[in-house]
This record gives sequence, C-alpha cells and structure tokens, in this order.
Amino acid sequence: MFTGIVEELGEVTAVENLGDAARFRLRGPVVTQGAQHGDSIAVNGVCLTVVEHEGDEFTADVMAETLKRSSLGVLAVGSRVNLERPTAVGARLGGHIVQGHVDGTGTILERTPSEHWEIVKISLPADLARYVVEKGSITVDGISLTVVEAGADHFTVSLIPTTLALTTLGLKKAGDPVNLEVDVVAKYVERLLGDRARPSGDAAREAGE
Repeated sequence: MFTGIVEELGEVTAVENLGDAARFRLRGPVVTQGAQHGDSIAVNGVCLTVVEHEGDEFTADVMAETLKRSSLGVLAVGSRVNLERPTAVGARLGGHIVQGHVDGTGTILERTPSEHWEIVKISLPADLARYVVEKGSITVDGISLTVVEAGADHFTVSLIPTTLALTTLGLKKAGDPVNLEVDVVAKYVERLLGDRARPSGDAAREAGE
C-alpha cells in the first residue's frame, strides 16, 4: 500500500522491449536505499516489482496489460517519473490509501497558474466519473491530490509549489497523459450498496433458499 506522497522525482535510464512486455531501468537514490529483489516501488502511481537493484538504479518488468491501461507505455530514456516506496506499518498516512493499481488514464486539458498555486484540469474517463467527488481524493501519476471540481468528463486539482517542484506534474503540459487511481473506498462502497439494492428474491436464491 502507498499513500500518494511522492518521495522523489526519478528518471528512466533504459527501456527494453520484450515483445509482450517491457523492462525499465530507473534511477532513484532515495527509493533504492535498502531495496531488494521482489520489493514494490510505485512508478507514476503504478506498483512495480524490483527485479534487479544496483547502486541507485533498479529494473522492473511491465506486462502488456499494465502498458495498455497506464501511461507507462509512453516512457522513454530521460523521462522523469514519480517514485514512492510502500508505506511502513505504523507510519503516518500522509495522503490517502493508494494501491498502485491504475484504473485508467486522463489527459491534462488546461493549466491555469496563479501567484501561489496552479489549477490543472484533467480529463476523466466516463466509467470513473462516479468515483470522483468534490473535495475527495484521487491519485494522479501516483500523487495524492484533493479534487477541487468534479465534472462529468473532467476534474480539477490545485497544485502547491512543492508539488510543482518535486513531481512530474510540474513538468507536464496540456495533451500529456496521466495515470489515474480513484479512491478504493468508493469502489467498495458501490459494490456493497449494489449488493444490498438487489431484489430480496435474488439474494434468497443465491443463499439457496
């Protein structure tokens, strides 16, 4: 589990095409401290497994499904990425519960700078809109953010200078893709309410009555 608090801005140093998968080598001096084979590291919000670790770099394999459902497929040598290690048991939950399981991708539509912050408008896939609410949490490229406005096909977030300086959202421009993970609590609530809302006869038949 992650919290969406990015630890460092890393860099892709190599990309190997494996046909139905890809192997990335990434540099991250902070997240590689004590890293071992099999550890998890979130890369732009996608939970990846460390295959090899040497110095301040690690490699991770990305399957075709992940490349299809996330923006990792557009990464190239030199791309900057948000990196975060899993949260430790007993540590403070600085953001919100983030699984590192991307639900879909959005596109940066607009950036509106102001004196002390910046408003970013991002497109929202139709099947995810019901999980996004004003003042709720959403993960964008692995960053835990608060929704300012929730529309039918978009949402906005407000970025403070620290977020702009230390994450990929300070570098991306209109038209760039971003990974989205909605609040998992919302999905569980929907499932539970959906089960309760079914006709009692269906529930009885499932119970064998």
